[in-house]
Amino acid sequence: MHARPIVLSAVLALAQATSPPPSPPPDASAASHPPVTTVEWQVVSRRPHDPTAFTQGLQLGDSGRLFESTGGYGESTLREVEPVSGRVLRRLELPDEWFAEGLTLVGEDLLQLTWRSGIATRRDADTFELLDTYAYEGEGWGICFDGERLVMSDGSDRLTFRDAGTFEVIGSVPVRLDGEALPLLNELECVEGSVWANVWRSDSIVRIDPVDGRVTARLDLGGIIEPQPQATDAAAVLNGIAWDADSRTFLVTGKRWPELVEIRLPGQGT
Repeated sequence: MHARPIVLSAVLALAQATSPPPSPPPDASAASHPPVTTVEWQVVSRRPHDPTAFTQGLQLGDSGRLFESTGGYGESTLREVEPVSGRVLRRLELPDEWFAEGLTLVGEDLLQLTWRSGIATRRDADTFELLDTYAYEGEGWGICFDGERLVMSDGSDRLTFRDAGTFEVIGSVPVRLDGEALPLLNELECVEGSVWANVWRSDSIVRIDPVDGRVTARLDLGGIIEPQPQATDAAAVLNGIAWDADSRTFLVTGKRWPELVEIRLPGQGT
């Protein structure tokens, strides 16, 4: 998970070259859906972000508290961050053998994934006290909570649904962009019935209908930060999405980015 960003068309080409022909969505063929449109965005604010943080997960709580998961063997952390100044308020160092990944809130509990250790942790958001651990197969990339169930990515073109209490798998759906498999789904954010996902090594965030896995919109965030961190650090790709329900804006950042950028999409309020 550490290479230079590529365009979304290259992601699709990679999927065609390495994957079997995709099955159609469960309800209809791609031809029955209009082409995916690229949604415009507007910068609302720019905020400081720790340029050493290898951001893997970003989560804003109902009370406005911002939590962040950072990765890397021997440097993975769980953090609470002041959302305007970027100051790290609390920081928990994780075991050296863990590479931390996605992060979400379930009530007052934080759920954090690991990349290849097959371990998810549940911690108290106020104290970071460990409440439970869960084992899972495969890799952990992104995770979000839609109010009823967990949605998890593993770097493939599939979203897996899990019970929010037991972490047991309760379903899955393949993700399709204009009828083609879309792999490398990374950090996730559940927002009002949709799942927003970073596409690793690209400047794209896509909106996914979790019912049939169809991509319904795309954000192209190329140029959102200048100079581009990837110019000098190939691993410094776009990654991190947090929804602010009060202002109806997104906070986005990347691995080792010096900024946390607040953006608004059309029709999401003023």
